Amino acid sequence: MSDKDKVLDKAARDAAAAVTPRLKRMTTGQWVDLLVVFVSLVLYAIAWPTLQVTHHVPAGVQPVIAGLAALPLLLIRANPALGWAISAAGALVIPIVYERTDDFDFPWQVVHVMVIMALLLAVSMRSPLPVVAVAWMATALLFLADAPGQDGRGWAVGLTVLVLFGLLIRWLVLSRRQLAEQEEVNEVERARRAILEEKARIARDLHDVVAHHMSLVVVQAQSAPYRIDGVSPEVKAEFESIGATAREALNEIRGMLGVLRSDGQEPEKAPAPGLDRVDELIDASRRAGMTVTVDRAPLPELSGTCGLALYRILQESLANVARHAPGAPVRVRLSATADGVELVVTNEAAAQEISASGSSGGHGIAGMRDRALSVGGTLTAHPTPGGGFAVHARLPVVATDPGAESVTGPVTGRF
Repeated sequence: MSDKDKVLDKAARDAAAAVTPRLKRMTTGQWVDLLVVFVSLVLYAIAWPTLQVTHHVPAGVQPVIAGLAALPLLLIRANPALGWAISAAGALVIPIVYERTDDFDFPWQVVHVMVIMALLLAVSMRSPLPVVAVAWMATALLFLADAPGQDGRGWAVGLTVLVLFGLLIRWLVLSRRQLAEQEEVNEVERARRAILEEKARIARDLHDVVAHHMSLVVVQAQSAPYRIDGVSPEVKAEFESIGATAREALNEIRGMLGVLRSDGQEPEKAPAPGLDRVDELIDASRRAGMTVTVDRAPLPELSGTCGLALYRILQESLANVARHAPGAPVRVRLSATADGVELVVTNEAAAQEISASGSSGGHGIAGMRDRALSVGGTLTAHPTPGGGFAVHARLPVVATDPGAESVTGPVTGRF
């Protein structure tokens, strides 16, 4: 093999290697489109040379007439109704304009008949029913008018059978599609039932583990002054505070259980806590022994969602101080902004040393961030220079779509 032949052979191998991955990436629809183009070109290659055998057509016009016979097939997937209209128009015009040869007694070429029938079948399978009716009637009349002798009626019957066959396939495909959609709906319903069962199981576990023990705390706190002799008024007030806090926690847990046990319907529940219950929350923290200073300015009316977010952020902030900085003074500042409310919770360093086991890496800050972001607000949380901690949240009056907005500021610390 000469050097030139080797170069040509290498170029051919490289070209084949470049084409193979493209062929592998082609979808089924692309392969079908490629097949349609191939068949159309083959039919065109047959129609052009044989046109002079069937009709008296000038040589210069033969490519156009052959194109009207074969190339409308290219539209069989993209727009079969348009392809049928072009093919039918050609079938109507060609016998009028050009005479047939003496040896050919049919008004159209065989290629033209094949294409118009294929397009009529595609129309009956994919186009709206009024379009199907028009295409069927027009094609049947065309064959009745132009086909010789008794052939016209036979062709009309054959075309009717062809359209009915296309409609049958159409309805079968539609039935299978509806069945698949129904199976998908059933699958979603099964998944929904599984989720509801899991939610019910979680609710049972929460009730068995948390609600049961919280109920014991309430009972013990309420009965302690009567079971223990010599309880001072201060200790009795402390027991009452413990009982009130435990009852409030128990009520919220029961509300959560109601949501978990519901089947997607809105459960009956008490109003969610909001801005109107901030004072109760601060009083409960003070009863628990925390030193809380409040700086509160007149605030706008918040929507239920934003009010709940503010309440939960303040609740989590106070709980974090009690857990991670016991004895530290806390300052809560609530003020109005141009479009909402600003909440700042700061605490000084812990008044007593905390053991390593008492400072667990929980999800407090992450939960507060999610609360703020869910209503379109922002939150920052960071240590202060004196060894304390600060939480700064800005919430709108009405919840908005957070979109791509992110919570700014560092999120570090012990909580």
